[in-house]
Amino acid sequence: MTRAVFAAAAALVGYTYVAFPALVLLRARLRPRPHRSAPVTPSVSIVIAARNEAASIAAKIENLRALDYPPDRLQVVIACDGCDDGTDAIARGCGDDRVLVLSLPRVGKAAALNAAVGVATGEILVFSDANSQYAPGAVRALVAPFADPEVGGVAGDQRYLADGAEAAVAGGERRYWDLDRMLKTAESLGGNVISATGAIYAVRRELFAPVPSGVTDDFATSTAVIAQGRRLVFTPDAVAFEPVGRSGEIEFERKVRVMTRGLNAVIARRQLLDPRRHGLYALQLASHKVLRRLMAVPLLTLGLSAAVLARRSVLFRALAAVQGMVYALGTVGLVLGDRAPRRTRLLALPAYFCLVNAASLRAVWNVVRRREIDRWEPRREP
Repeated sequence: MTRAVFAAAAALVGYTYVAFPALVLLRARLRPRPHRSAPVTPSVSIVIAARNEAASIAAKIENLRALDYPPDRLQVVIACDGCDDGTDAIARGCGDDRVLVLSLPRVGKAAALNAAVGVATGEILVFSDANSQYAPGAVRALVAPFADPEVGGVAGDQRYLADGAEAAVAGGERRYWDLDRMLKTAESLGGNVISATGAIYAVRRELFAPVPSGVTDDFATSTAVIAQGRRLVFTPDAVAFEPVGRSGEIEFERKVRVMTRGLNAVIARRQLLDPRRHGLYALQLASHKVLRRLMAVPLLTLGLSAAVLARRSVLFRALAAVQGMVYALGTVGLVLGDRAPRRTRLLALPAYFCLVNAASLRAVWNVVRRREIDRWEPRREP
């Protein structure tokens, strides 16, 4: 029985971390579906929901004003979600009539985004975070795939800024996104990326669906494109830079929030899990957004069953030892944080791996308890 439990857990872990990525890469190579791109310049509205972003909003507006895009084709809409730190005044003080600022009561990010889209005038809606910085050509690259009428949404490339004094988990975060970037490229070539990241993505105005509360807004908005029969593609040339959380505590809270809202979003979009209607995309969604976020359970099962079987086999003793070493290194990385920057390269991936799976357990518990997270306070560090 213990061997059967071990085999089942190993099969789930192996499929999620090895077989599924291999399947995505193989599909892109054997059955590619390239999309057309052209240097088009449709009217664009950049939409930002801001909650107490006084420290970031001026730099964000300046960054957007410096974009390589026709100024008369670009609008910026900033929805201030009950800001009490002067974010509204700072945004209005930029002196640019292309920037529209909405001062809202505390309504939550979903309602703030819906309000911002309600006054946006662009053919293309670009969604961004208040603390992200766009590369100069990001919007041009982001809208180029809309030259293909089958494309309804475009996901950009989120990259994390390096910091020599960062916590081990921050280095692990960047390495994870390096792998994710490769998979997004293959997913896009094979048909659709699973979803977009909130720092930089775009959808056609007519395909926008109001964001419900309690779900991840970037997932809900970008997958609405697929639900309506259009493609969601990835362009690595549309780059946004964001800082990584400098402490494990901040990053853990963010992961719990994102995963809780992400699982609720998958439940809300559960029709996309039907392979009869959505083919390979349904498998991609189940593998990446469901199985990967439940991996803590088979990983724990794998470790416990290997420990039980270790008395009977050298192989199981080795497997138990390797898994124990990964968790030990991850724990050390989380405990040390940024106090040992020279050693964080060895600890980065184990620390990030442990943090993500611990956060997933908390997120699953939130979903089971039907706890929604629709309002939170951003925690920015200098």
